Amino acid sequence: MFTRTESFREFIRFYPVVSIIIAIHFLLYLFTALPIFPNFWFKATFSGVNLYIMEGEYWRLVTPIFMHGGFAHALFNSFSLVLFGPALERMLGKGTFVLVYLVSGILANVATLLLEPLTYVHVGSSGAIFGLFGYYISIILFRKHMLSQQNSQIILTICALSLIMTFLQPNINITAHIFGLLGGFLLGAISFNKKRD
Repeated sequence: MFTRTESFREFIRFYPVVSIIIAIHFLLYLFTALPIFPNFWFKATFSGVNLYIMEGEYWRLVTPIFMHGGFAHALFNSFSLVLFGPALERMLGKGTFVLVYLVSGILANVATLLLEPLTYVHVGSSGAIFGLFGYYISIILFRKHMLSQQNSQIILTICALSLIMTFLQPNINITAHIFGLLGGFLLGAISFNKKRD
């Protein structure tokens, strides 16, 4: 389930939403890295800056989900998305997957706005990716038949390790990770309980 055996073309065809998100990651990275583009403008305009959000630049609740602080940052988050996004895109469908991803990321950024200082600046898709983990956990709790026991153990182990690393690594938006995870879990819990009713 989390082992990728598709060719590049097959991956794009089978998982178009994940592919588009990853393409946006690297496109925006190039815009901020290659000197032929106005690098500073992209960073200054699309990063999450709490002060500017409070002054009405509300797009900054969305755009940081796709921005990254460097190539390694973009690569690591994209790799996580390649591993854990496709199965969920297949299970939920394109529209619901986009909803879970974006809403989790936005909730993570709203929490960052409310709980971090006005001077706080942030970028990265980690909050949205933790939202996917949260949604998987809701599946494990409310729809066990959708995942094998082995895959459930993989998700829980990776999620636990990721949370531990959140508190050990420097320059991590802890608020975004925690609230992204909670957001994804709540979206799943609400969805499954509605279907049950």
